[in-house]
Amino acid sequence: MFDKLENVEKRYEELNEKVSDPEVIANQTEWKKLMKEHSDIQDIVEKYREYKKTLQTIEELKEMLNDKEMHDLAQAELEETKDRLPKIEEELKFLLVPKDPNDDKNVIMEIRGGAGGEESSLFAADLFRMYSMYAEKKRWKLEVMNINETELGGIKEVTLMITGKGAYSRLKFESGVHRVQRVPETETSGRIHTSTATVAVLPEVDDVEIEINPNDLKVDTFRSSGAGGQHVNKTESAIRITHIPTGVVVECQTERSQIQNRESAMKMLRSKLYEAELEKQNSELAATRKTQVGSGDRSEKIRTYNFPQGRITDHRIGLSMFQVDEFMNGGLDEMIDALNAADQAAKLTNE
Repeated sequence: MFDKLENVEKRYEELNEKVSDPEVIANQTEWKKLMKEHSDIQDIVEKYREYKKTLQTIEELKEMLNDKEMHDLAQAELEETKDRLPKIEEELKFLLVPKDPNDDKNVIMEIRGGAGGEESSLFAADLFRMYSMYAEKKRWKLEVMNINETELGGIKEVTLMITGKGAYSRLKFESGVHRVQRVPETETSGRIHTSTATVAVLPEVDDVEIEINPNDLKVDTFRSSGAGGQHVNKTESAIRITHIPTGVVVECQTERSQIQNRESAMKMLRSKLYEAELEKQNSELAATRKTQVGSGDRSEKIRTYNFPQGRITDHRIGLSMFQVDEFMNGGLDEMIDALNAADQAAKLTNE
């Protein structure tokens, strides 16, 4: 591990020189690439330097033990400094785990009602509200790209673009089947029902990451549907794009012009095709791992929201929280932190 850290520190010093070189700065593409690499390893280098400084302090305190006047003070400080060392080593191990290259990307999220009729649509609407409130807490920008609502205020499906630093790193483990147990608003006898909604979280990808042949696309236009009034378009501005080789279909109807809707739909299509490629890679990786939190598997039941007991349980890590109201109001950080920690631990085990 320490040979690797030495190499990382040397690379960091090289990058410090390169990003200050006027010739490199003149080539903005290369400069941005190097700056990203510099930023990616900065935390590792700072923690490694803290580790080396701590080792140096320990050696200096050991020498001070020979001084009778300073012995007791040095002994107390030495024990305290030694106690810090294992924590720094552990933090270094976590920092050395390869970072998900998508972590800093924006997110395209799809929420759909699943099993349970109208109640599943109402639950999908609750999840939409929950993630909207979480995005607001994080000061992220949220745009609705496509939405299909029900007459009772539920959502059959909605597609969102969430833009903000680290959005994918925080939301990537939300993909899967979310199950709710509660007395639905549509239930008159007070019986508890079980319904589901599915969530998919896709990283937004650039044109260069996914090449799409225009000849592989079938583009249809249609009129936007909505709740009526100003929400309904009288022109065919809504866009449906079918990627013929894979059969992937995307729609966007929330913008006022075909051009804007087409641009949004292409973002969705690129992310879906990228996700399909990621799923292949992840399935190969999963075969080599004993433990995996997982992300992206829409068929996996990941979490249960039990309203009568006020409990949320994440089945992947066996964590239950008894703050369902706070959770549904966007208080997701404690759960997300636990999922990220479990994923890091799993990666460390398989390094």
